[in-house]
Amino acid sequence: MFRSRRSPLGLARATPGAPFDITLDGRPVPAFDGQSVAAALWADGVLSWRTTRGSGKPRGAFCAIGSCYDCLATINSRPNQRACLVPARPGDAVTTQKGHGRADLAV
Repeated sequence: MFRSRRSPLGLARATPGAPFDITLDGRPVPAFDGQSVAAALWADGVLSWRTTRGSGKPRGAFCAIGSCYDCLATINSRPNQRACLVPARPGDAVTTQKGHGRADLAV
């Protein structure tokens, strides 16, 4: 089997900056400048960060371009944020979103 020694970073001649941490449910997750919250979670091995309203099934990124709503997360206390579109910032607090993300509403 042929394996390339090239990487996307090498091909783009990109040098990432120093990592910083965001948190998922209080656990540190490393992220880089320019990375979306979803990309940082994926890179750390996290595939799901919300559950559906009706059946409680796990969801994470599906399209990764903002067309669907599978990647919804509560970010910095704001529910229903599309994690694939939100840039990761140092200190961001992501919490697993359950259902519609509005536990404070009697829906």
